[in-house]
Amino acid sequence: MKKIQNPKSKFQTNFNNKKFLRLKNILSKYSGVVVAFSGGVDSTLLLKVALAVLKDRVVAVTVDSPLYPKGELREAKKIARRLKVRHLIIHSDELKNQNFVKNKKTRCYYCKIELFRNLQKIAREYGYTVVEASNKTDLKDFRPGLLAAKKMGVDSPLIKAGLLKEEIRMLARKFGLPNWNKPSMACLASRIPYGRRIKREVLTRISKAEDYLKRFKITQVRVRAHLPIARLEVLPHEFRMILENKTQIIRYLKKLGYRYITLDLEGYKSGSMNL
Repeated sequence: MKKIQNPKSKFQTNFNNKKFLRLKNILSKYSGVVVAFSGGVDSTLLLKVALAVLKDRVVAVTVDSPLYPKGELREAKKIARRLKVRHLIIHSDELKNQNFVKNKKTRCYYCKIELFRNLQKIAREYGYTVVEASNKTDLKDFRPGLLAAKKMGVDSPLIKAGLLKEEIRMLARKFGLPNWNKPSMACLASRIPYGRRIKREVLTRISKAEDYLKRFKITQVRVRAHLPIARLEVLPHEFRMILENKTQIIRYLKKLGYRYITLDLEGYKSGSMNL
């Protein structure tokens, strides 16, 4: 992970305060919000500020889905308890949606449409608005989910406030959020090349492989599933951890069903499967 700049520097504090005040102003316009809460730093910051502005008119909703490791749900629950927010868990099985399972480049669009449809049902019960936590940096990447948000009338306050990813991390650190430096997490389907059908057993294999690699103190990891090849993406300065433990790693990943284990020399890159 890139070194986080000191959030206490005068320039950075003033710069972030301007955007932070803009975010508070945006949130103050809502009667209440239902926050799509993954437990990542972006949605946690959005949730924190929404609570500060709207008090008890905030509901956090997290999805329990085969697309995410169970550890992510546990972390989301822990943070929600810490923030003392009303927290709902909804169950979703995107593998029942053939548009998603076909794994075309628009895969994420269909997943988000289903998510936002469920969140809007909850929002209507409260008379609130659904908000999600994409940020301005995300606009530089291929994000079909943002098209889904636009179609479903879901707001993106962090984008409206102009907040970049690193600014969100600095603000999260300033507010003492425990996950301010948590590595970015994308759904497990993002490890599967477009065009290959998404299957539950493939997602489970990827999740087990990544969980195992994190035991070696690797902070950012993707196991790209080019079956029978597992292409490991980690940060370049953590190559050493893979190589020093290669015997155990190879043995475990082959036990999962991978035949060839490779280390991508370009290192971790968000959205590398989009290239």
